[in-house]
Amino acid sequence: MPRTTTAAARPPVSGPAPDTGGRRLPRTLHPVAWWIWALALATAVSRTNNPLLLFLVLAVLGYVITMRRTEAPWARGFKYYLYLALTVVAIRVTFRAIFATGITARDHFLFSLPHIPTPDWYAGIQLGGPVSLEALLSAATDGLRLACMLCCIGAANTLANPKRALRVLPGALYELGVAVTVSISVAPQLVQSVQRVHRAKRLRAGRSKGLRALRGIIVPVLEDALERSLRLASAMDSRGYGRAGTATRRSRRATGALMLLGMCGLCAGAYGLLDATAPKLLGLPAMGAGALLCFAGLRLGGRRITRTTYRPDPWRAAEWAVAGCGVLSAVLLFANVGFNAAELNPSIYPLSWPTLPLVPAAAILLAGAAGFLAPPPAPPARPTVPSQRTEEPK
Repeated sequence: MPRTTTAAARPPVSGPAPDTGGRRLPRTLHPVAWWIWALALATAVSRTNNPLLLFLVLAVLGYVITMRRTEAPWARGFKYYLYLALTVVAIRVTFRAIFATGITARDHFLFSLPHIPTPDWYAGIQLGGPVSLEALLSAATDGLRLACMLCCIGAANTLANPKRALRVLPGALYELGVAVTVSISVAPQLVQSVQRVHRAKRLRAGRSKGLRALRGIIVPVLEDALERSLRLASAMDSRGYGRAGTATRRSRRATGALMLLGMCGLCAGAYGLLDATAPKLLGLPAMGAGALLCFAGLRLGGRRITRTTYRPDPWRAAEWAVAGCGVLSAVLLFANVGFNAAELNPSIYPLSWPTLPLVPAAAILLAGAAGFLAPPPAPPARPTVPSQRTEEPK
């Protein structure tokens, strides 16, 4: 008689051991830490148009994202920010070539576009004409600075979980935060849906190309997006999203008045700081008063929304280290200590290779320390192989 026995359960199939970063356990870093780091680095980028420093910023962003991004859908969209950055640089250079400003005897002539005459009321703007190498390089560096800022924001969206960032928003901004979170996560999810549908068509030996293949992909993707939106609406409705709470009409009016006055104070303070001839009261005092009024409005408006947090994200030494790296990098570039401020904005007259200042380069590399100061992300869960039953003869 055959005897049925149970074989020993096989160990779960797993990949290589995750990088624990020494003695640190994998966990998700607080999203605010990544946003502080990225915004501080973008602030440092606004200080310079040195192409060597800007390319160094892009290298730092690439290193940190490679080391600390997760496998979530929103963590795969940094390459699209790079495409957007290249588009910005190309548009800036194209517009500079079209709206030519003329060349001097010291410029290096490249080519000439057909000149289009403009009316008298459009004086000062020239369409077409000679284009110099200096003009294109100046436009490229300006576009590269804006491109680096966009990539900093893209790095924050890639590294920080947008859904977990909702927990730290004030109650008055919760609905706006949900809308921004949904809009941020839509594009990566659509890309993932397109890739999944295309992979399924290849497995089914689908060989259609061109418009026929596009039609076979668009319909399943739209269906998937509709189903996802319905699931999101059901989940938001089950959690009481959009309910007005216990706020009265008087409190809502007070909240609106405080926010309006606070925004006016912030605008007046910004104008006072930018205009040297403005009264001193329009500077920091007006900005401070506007910030206090906005804070009071947010606190008062947050009372109408009651939220509970399950397992709040901790703020530990790693969060302080990551945020501090970015802030210290921006402070070093704005302090003008240990280097000449002209090295941050090199002139193209005469045309020469820009120098790499050591202190700003070290400050940008300091921001790259977040790649190993942050804890490694948690590895994705892998399915285990169930135990098998075998039959052995007696």
